[in-house]
Amino acid sequence: MVGGEFSKKRNLEEVKKVLSIAKYKTEKQVEIVTTDGWTAYPRAIKKVYGFSNKTHKLNIYHKQVNASQGEGFNIKIERLHNSVRHRIKTFRGFHGSIDGANTLLKGYSLYYNFIRKHQSLGKCPYELACPELKLGLDKWMSLIKIFISQHKNHL
Repeated sequence: MVGGEFSKKRNLEEVKKVLSIAKYKTEKQVEIVTTDGWTAYPRAIKKVYGFSNKTHKLNIYHKQVNASQGEGFNIKIERLHNSVRHRIKTFRGFHGSIDGANTLLKGYSLYYNFIRKHQSLGKCPYELACPELKLGLDKWMSLIKIFISQHKNHL
């Protein structure tokens, strides 16, 4: 997972915002975007990632998965969403709080990308994306120290 955000609405502008954040974070390295069958996704992807008039195709591959048509689920994202929904329902004060849900989602994003070893990869995603980053045994503390060292003038 590269980016995500909770919002009270689900519209083209909200989708473009999430895709733009993902594009910025990955420095345009995204090659595939997997979504459900919602019709706003192709337009948002076209706006954010562009369309080639030469090839008459999107500049990235858009994989749409439509569970209602028997195509299965986007299991990895649905698993994360279910974990976040479960946690929000049980935390006092989070129910209905978009800011709280987004804070929790950012924590999950850090966990999934820097702390948790992925079964299919056999390692954490950061180890493939930035192999020069050495976090050591206490990865949370290493991330906190990196954050503090990079933001000490703003804290």
